[in-house]
Amino acid sequence: MTLFGLSGILAAEDPSQSHNPIPPETPELIWGTLSFLVVLFLLWKFAWPAIKKMMADRTARIQAQLDEASTAKSEAESAAASIRQTKGDIGAERQRLLAEADAQAERLLTDGRARLEQEVAELQTKAASEAGTMQGRLQSEVQAEVAAVAAQATESLVADSLDDELRQDLVEQYIARVGAST
Repeated sequence: MTLFGLSGILAAEDPSQSHNPIPPETPELIWGTLSFLVVLFLLWKFAWPAIKKMMADRTARIQAQLDEASTAKSEAESAAASIRQTKGDIGAERQRLLAEADAQAERLLTDGRARLEQEVAELQTKAASEAGTMQGRLQSEVQAEVAAVAAQATESLVADSLDDELRQDLVEQYIARVGAST
């Protein structure tokens, strides 16, 4: 006998070895089926409601998030519309303020020109009157100066033309008159 033949005889005698490797033994098949049915029943009885509740909660949470997102989107759209409207209002307000500023600047410019023209007219009138006054004063001063120079020149001429004797007589007459009056 060969070694392979002996191992086949020994294997046939071993009760832990199944005769056909494809289908399991009957007791193993019964116990495996019962265990599967018990686990299946326990899963159906306890795990399925928890799984179902978890899925329902998840669906509700997702729906709540979708509702919040929809609300936030509508609020954002209304805020954007409000901002666009405010931006348009700001543009119109800016144009109005610029127009008012231009009008006010034009009024200030016109008022400033009118005041300037009035001040120029007043200054011209004042300058003309001061020029007339100055001319009169200068004329008076020139006349006084001419009179003073003429008097001095006359005195010099008279003094030069008089001789010493005549001068001496005039001085004595003057002294005599002054002495008589005191």
